[in-house]
Amino acid sequence: MKDSTTTVSLDRIDRKILQLLQRDGRITNADLAGAVNVSPATCHRRTQRLFDDGYIRHVRAEVAPEKVERSALVLVGVVLDRSTPESFRTFEAAIRKLKFVLDCHLVAGDFDFFLKIRVRDISDFNRLHGDQLISLPGVRQTRTFFVMKEVVDNAPLDF
Repeated sequence: MKDSTTTVSLDRIDRKILQLLQRDGRITNADLAGAVNVSPATCHRRTQRLFDDGYIRHVRAEVAPEKVERSALVLVGVVLDRSTPESFRTFEAAIRKLKFVLDCHLVAGDFDFFLKIRVRDISDFNRLHGDQLISLPGVRQTRTFFVMKEVVDNAPLDF
């Protein structure tokens, strides 16, 4: 993969390929080629270039959380006891090891990090919170938000 700072101009066809793949990662090359009005060989080359240039990171299935007993979505704001590069690095290394954390973002504002977590239920979260989250290195405080309704989740990028 090329350096992410490398910018290659995307034309209308490249943008359309990206938009279609965001909506359906399983679309066949033939169908994708037809939708963007190029030959299958050209479409394959363009799609491969989009992967090689880092525009497409990977393709994966979106699993229905309720089907795998992870229907409760929880957002957690984390405040560290110190705001230093070392404390951030230490926390980030520890949080990467927790399989139940879907997203972790360093943020500006009232929190240092914001986590997105999926669990079975409140009891499941309570156990994880008490056993693992509050014992992470440098954690001074957490604030938990249980999602009542997912209005928009993982929408395709608009470009």
